[in-house]
Amino acid sequence: MTASAPLLAVDRLRIEFPTRRGTLVAVHDVSFEIARGEVLGVVGESGAGKSITGAAIIGLIDPPGRIAGGEIRLEGRRIDALPPAEMRRVRGREIGAVFQDPLTSLNPLYTIGRQLVETIRTHLSTGEAEARARAIALLEEVGIPAASRRIDQYPHQFSGGMRQRVVLALALCAQPKLIVADEPTTALDVSIQAQIIQLLKRLCRDHGTAVMLVTHDMGVIAETADRVAVMYAGRIVEIGPAADLIHRPRHPYSIGLMGSIPSIGGSVERLVQIDGAMPRLDAVPSGCAFHPRCPRAIERCRRELPELRPAGATRAACWLAGSPVEQAA
Repeated sequence: MTASAPLLAVDRLRIEFPTRRGTLVAVHDVSFEIARGEVLGVVGESGAGKSITGAAIIGLIDPPGRIAGGEIRLEGRRIDALPPAEMRRVRGREIGAVFQDPLTSLNPLYTIGRQLVETIRTHLSTGEAEARARAIALLEEVGIPAASRRIDQYPHQFSGGMRQRVVLALALCAQPKLIVADEPTTALDVSIQAQIIQLLKRLCRDHGTAVMLVTHDMGVIAETADRVAVMYAGRIVEIGPAADLIHRPRHPYSIGLMGSIPSIGGSVERLVQIDGAMPRLDAVPSGCAFHPRCPRAIERCRRELPELRPAGATRAACWLAGSPVEQAA
């Protein structure tokens, strides 16, 4: 993190889903910051709260879901309580979005060019010809060959990897300060994944764009992220520099995640396995939510909920993180 004010600041975010059987808390007291030009990786199992946190930042939580507490600030300006029309202007102009399936972001009835040009003209004061020229330049920047010809083609005429490149161009149309990328490489084969990762890194470097990268793929995180936030059952359980969290994790859940990554040059016969499953939203245990699956849980873990606290180079929500017991383990 830089000494300057963060680009994005999320403070004590709480997201609820009212149901007939009670209120389910999907995200509970989540706080983090992202600096300009930084890539924050957000990892965890399905149901951890990663995607819904990203959806809250871009203002796309579907009712009856709601932000029930906390604040989201972009360059110091609070955006979590903006009227829908004003949030639509923020989304696209200041915050771009890239989703797992590019077809959810592209209208199959319109050409790629029409969608890019309309987005550019919605957020920037440009004429038709200027917007088209910018659209072609963006397609070239994200690696679409023969962009001046392909701009008039439809989404179905592009491969999955090329469609994801188009979505990146769409997210960059208005030169946003932040991109929320939700599993942007999951549906792609490994070689295309690597290309998209390199493209994201280059865009951050060239444009100073910050990225919130939501994924369950630790390989993607290792290649892309500057810092990592590990989520479990709607909370951040560890956050810190990517290299430290990957190689020296402190929370037992983080240790399990990192231990499950295969190594090409390693001689480990069996990867680490985390027994059990993520709890349902209506059955989150008391104390630390991870304690039923944790091999090191003590009685305090079952009774008291730990807050994030310094643990080496990271901060971890664990009563034993940084303790003599852990260091000796």
